[in-house]
Amino acid sequence: MKTLKRKELLFIGLTLFSMFFGAGNLIFPPFLGEQAGGLAWFAMIGFIISAVGLPVLGVIAVAKAGGLKPLAGRVHPKFAFVFTLLIYLSIGPCLAIPRTASTSFEMTIVPFIGNYGKIAQFIYSFVFFGIALYMALNPEKLSDRLGKVLCPILLCLISIIFIGSFFAGTFQYGTSIEPYTSHSLIQGFLDGYQTMDTIAALNFGIIIALNIQSKGIHDSKTIVSSTMKAGLIAGFCLTLVYCALLHIGGLAGNINGYHSNGAQTLMQFVEYLFKNTGVIILGATFFIACLNTCIGLICCCSEYFYEIIPQISYKKWAFLFAGLSMIISNIGLDMILQVSVPVLNFLYPLSIVLIVLAFLHPWIHKYTYVYQITMLLTGIGSILGLLPSLGLNYQWLHSIPLYNQSLGWIIFSAVGLCLSICVNTQKE
Repeated sequence: MKTLKRKELLFIGLTLFSMFFGAGNLIFPPFLGEQAGGLAWFAMIGFIISAVGLPVLGVIAVAKAGGLKPLAGRVHPKFAFVFTLLIYLSIGPCLAIPRTASTSFEMTIVPFIGNYGKIAQFIYSFVFFGIALYMALNPEKLSDRLGKVLCPILLCLISIIFIGSFFAGTFQYGTSIEPYTSHSLIQGFLDGYQTMDTIAALNFGIIIALNIQSKGIHDSKTIVSSTMKAGLIAGFCLTLVYCALLHIGGLAGNINGYHSNGAQTLMQFVEYLFKNTGVIILGATFFIACLNTCIGLICCCSEYFYEIIPQISYKKWAFLFAGLSMIISNIGLDMILQVSVPVLNFLYPLSIVLIVLAFLHPWIHKYTYVYQITMLLTGIGSILGLLPSLGLNYQWLHSIPLYNQSLGWIIFSAVGLCLSICVNTQKE
């Protein structure tokens, strides 16, 4: 039975890392380090749990279940269709793909030429999505393009900034501020939660499987085990890079004070270290990180919609999503964000609980209603968590344990799991 060579497995793991590591992953850790100061490493524990542990578990859960659709189908076939569709639309053309272009434009072009309005942004997005589309047209070759080329360049650029931090003139972190002072670990978890990589993990498995198959591996068990190993490699790389970026942010807080976001933290720090050259280094870092994620998301969305509507070819879907995302990134991203962000925040707890249930499956599958009841109550808890953002901030909501930390849905999930087991036990 043919298996992947170590070098091939390494590049596939780096490909998965590249697909995960976008602009948000670059911004959140240094901002966490700056804000958490001396408590940064405690906050990083929570961050790694939610931004590394959950995504890696998501990749493994989907691989073991044979795909997202079979996994979500354990709840109900209709749930599987709606849940999967909402995820692909939210992380695809309705949010994440357009945002890769708009974010990279702000960090790559604007610092050099200023914001010359819509024309400059349109030209940039046209070129950006043209490159992404070209590379996405052959998803089975991503390990050669992302894993072997773009990912090593990205890691080198981040390494330059990290090595430069040792010449910053200080090894002291800044002073921690709220909410890190009160509960650094929980806030770190919530920061990692915002990367939304757990949702992305549910989708990336199909592309990783294609790259494994392109190496001549066709045995399903070998594909699953190789996908799991690639997930662990990606998780290890994410952890190393996050720790490096956290250290950079901690030093930046001591040198430059506090900023409103991680992009400003990085920008001022690289300017402090490298002057104008630092802006070029950071711009290239953002461009490659956003491009990698964009390519991966176009591939995933195109594969999914080709699967459910095979009358339209994969390449046509890729052209459609690249074109639609380019339009949204130029004219309608703010409006789309108002709709898609709440949808993502609703889907995220459901995704986490579905992954947890997948790992508990050997012990809970005998309980008839365990998936249905647990996911139903998780959904209710998730909706309640969205109410304040919709202007419905009822006082009684704050009596729910962990609600003020945006984790009230955990209580609903735990109750749902226990209740479903009790209901089944009574029937027996």
